[in-house]
Amino acid sequence: MRSELYIDGRWVSPIKGGTFDVINPATEDVIHKLPAATAEDVDAAVAAARRAFDKDGWPKLSGAQRATYLRAIAGGIRARQQEIARLEVIDNGKPLPEAEWDIADAAGCFDYYAGLADQRDNDPGEAIELSDARFTSRAVKEPIGVAGAIIPWNYPLLMAAWKVAPALAAGCTVVLKPAELTSLTALELAAIADGAKLPPGVLNVVTGSGSVAGQAIVDHKGVAKLAFTGSGPVGSKIMAAAARDIKRVSLELGGKSPFVVFDDADIDEAVEWIMFGIFWNQGQVCSATSRVLVQDGIYGELLRRVVEETQKITIGNGVEDGILLGPLVSKRQYEQVLGAIEAARSAGATVACGGRRPDGFERGYFLEPTVLTDVPLDSDAWREEIFGPVLCIRPFSDENEAIELANESRFGLAAAVMSKDDVRAERVAVAFRAGIVWINCSQPTFTEAPWGGYKESGIGRELGYWGLENYLETKQITKFVSEEPWGWYLKPSEAAQ
Repeated sequence: MRSELYIDGRWVSPIKGGTFDVINPATEDVIHKLPAATAEDVDAAVAAARRAFDKDGWPKLSGAQRATYLRAIAGGIRARQQEIARLEVIDNGKPLPEAEWDIADAAGCFDYYAGLADQRDNDPGEAIELSDARFTSRAVKEPIGVAGAIIPWNYPLLMAAWKVAPALAAGCTVVLKPAELTSLTALELAAIADGAKLPPGVLNVVTGSGSVAGQAIVDHKGVAKLAFTGSGPVGSKIMAAAARDIKRVSLELGGKSPFVVFDDADIDEAVEWIMFGIFWNQGQVCSATSRVLVQDGIYGELLRRVVEETQKITIGNGVEDGILLGPLVSKRQYEQVLGAIEAARSAGATVACGGRRPDGFERGYFLEPTVLTDVPLDSDAWREEIFGPVLCIRPFSDENEAIELANESRFGLAAAVMSKDDVRAERVAVAFRAGIVWINCSQPTFTEAPWGGYKESGIGRELGYWGLENYLETKQITKFVSEEPWGWYLKPSEAAQ
């Protein structure tokens, strides 16, 4: 495990020498110490990124040349997939099969953006039809500059890939700050980039707290673009701080996503997707479909089946075989989720199952998967993101009521609908006020498709070509092509000559 910052192609100790503990959430043991970067370290990282962008020529490389580095990074990730997945488990807590899936997706993300980098070599820009034939004009895309990327703890390496890969493909340089709780694999990404001979300064990784290292990135005048994934309150502060320098910002924030199940749905399939939508990654997923709305005709039976299957979920240390639910990421997160369950109970909700530490687990941040019923519509449990394995479920009578309840939220990240009536499913999908909509499923995510939300769930889109656009500026280039002089300053007699 790495123990230094990665700045300007070198492993360096923080200027002020501080460290912080890495805690395994399954055992509560301190397993490592990592460097705590300060504003001075961030300044060095930004200076390196600026030099790589302004002087060393990273944005001037062809897309094919940048793609070569991206593919080498993808190959480096795949070569170490098992090792990195295990690091993810002891750092984050998720079950090993989930971590393996994440690491494979991260490698795929670098490959995908390598392909888009290749395509940029054949893009002359968009020709613009003008009203004056004496001019031609085109719009071209150019890299923004230094990108400051601040990522969350729920998908550590994958969230790094979602930002680093498109930024590098676009020709930007990057200062990456992983979450303090889960920084191990971001440093391994730096090691893989180093092994791929990525030029110094193109990718810099600084570990430390959000309030110190993260804030230094946000405030740094050398950073042209901020890309953040995390909570709404932090995203709001970042947006306000970025406004001082008119920095470009993309924000992928929280959600309280609905899942509408109509009474013609197959109950077995519905149960499978409902559970995947809330219990994958311990429910620590921004798009988790944590509000389930079930039509009256099947509500009782579906609820019975959800509770029955939820109680079968195997809980334990993610490195063990057969585990489907690991610990929450930290003591603080564990206490917050427990507090949210107790608050829901106090507000009138019924705990149909779960809601407590499982028997036999004296250490680790383990929590039984929880199903809440009778949740008041005005309660925090129904309206606010819990970010844990907690499902709220209630009945509805007709389509209009379902849509109204689904959209009654300050969030708009994702939504799902399940029905055998394709026309109705499509109609409801269009009616959802959300940036990501699933029909007859929940949570499938593809690098090729845009990811982001409406309302307080964020600004901008990641993934697909939209993710590349986050790191590009649009430039207009207009040329005077007439053989006749323009004639604004010249005297009429001179213009005629």
